[in-house]
Amino acid sequence: MSKERAQRRAEREQQEAAAAAARAAAVERQRRRTARKAALTSWLPKPRKGPGGIIAQRRRTRSTLFVIGVVVVNLLVWLAYPDWPARLLALALSLLITPIVLILLTS
Repeated sequence: MSKERAQRRAEREQQEAAAAAARAAAVERQRRRTARKAALTSWLPKPRKGPGGIIAQRRRTRSTLFVIGVVVVNLLVWLAYPDWPARLLALALSLLITPIVLILLTS
């Protein structure tokens, strides 16, 4: 009985040692991967966080709603007017006026 327990303990210890070696190898691979990534990306500029204040959020919301409104107006023009010149005129005007209005909204 004692030999069987010793044999099972030895097998269990062997499995634990194999699992520990596998974990150590995974940690070493991760460390090398991190070092390699840091070496390759160290010369790149770091990404900057965008403005996260309440004023910036309001500006983004206002701009998003305006662009959605422009798209809806273009869809309504597309559905209401079957002739191509009217559709293209509405599209061209919206493409020209939208950036100007967005600039005026942010200032």
